[in-house]
Amino acid sequence: MCEANAYLLREGKEELILESVDKVENEGGQIRIESIFGEQKVVKGKIRSMSLLNHKIVIEE
Repeated sequence: MCEANAYLLREGKEELILESVDKVENEGGQIRIESIFGEQKVVKGKIRSMSLLNHKIVIEE
């Protein structure tokens, strides 16, 4: 499986916001993420980093 976990970087700390992320979409200043289970979240910010090898997406506020 190639899903990743998404984290929000806030005040220098990463907090888990969604597990098993399958889809990431940029929506002009916001990032929409969706899990393999259909759960969706929209986060204001930008992608700081993605590591597919480590299954990790970091979104910066």
